[in-house]
Amino acid sequence: MLIAGFPAGAFQANCYVVAPAAGEECVVIDPGQDAVGDLDDVLREHRLKPVAVLATHGHIDHVWSVAPVCGARDIPAWIHPDDRHLLSDPAKGFSAASGQIFGGLTLSEPDDVRELADGAVLELAGLTVTVDHTPGHTPGSVCFRLAGEQVMFSGDLLFSGSIGRTDLPGGDYRQILASLAGKCLPLPDETVVLPGHGPQTTIGRERAANPYLAEAIPLAGPTRGI
Repeated sequence: MLIAGFPAGAFQANCYVVAPAAGEECVVIDPGQDAVGDLDDVLREHRLKPVAVLATHGHIDHVWSVAPVCGARDIPAWIHPDDRHLLSDPAKGFSAASGQIFGGLTLSEPDDVRELADGAVLELAGLTVTVDHTPGHTPGSVCFRLAGEQVMFSGDLLFSGSIGRTDLPGGDYRQILASLAGKCLPLPDETVVLPGHGPQTTIGRERAANPYLAEAIPLAGPTRGI
């Protein structure tokens, strides 16, 4: 398994490239602001061919470069329907004050947009990717898990020591706790978490030290990681 990542643009949102091995097809997760150049470098270095872009949610720091990446290679973008409108109207993902910053920014959907659903299993680039709908940060937030690998791409649901903010339009603190309880706490402690911002972590590390996961525990049923 090959997983390469880099923080993109001023927002430092993590963009990931995932493939079975070097020289194979791959998927791109969350190509954000100014991601195209660094992404091209990663693809050349590992001789990879993208077949799809996957978005963990619709905030601009994660989808800024979705259309150019898809358009240059004639590949589809996958996003949850509750966040799809943000691909073309990113200001709706922010408060009125901060939305003014992006009011003049024009984005567009790629020609081929496909919608994600909770529990969907995608067969892409020789990978089997399970989709977990995890609302709370945004209504259409999702995480991705790789079959045969203890790896979760958590987007802005779960960070090392923290979670995604819930004070933007569509955010809901109780909902994000429910997503943590239902989708993160049941995973084995060894599961590697590759978040939308910051360093990687593990479910076990967050279970032990993340105060938000501790708050989510009463909402969870029996977990597999304990």
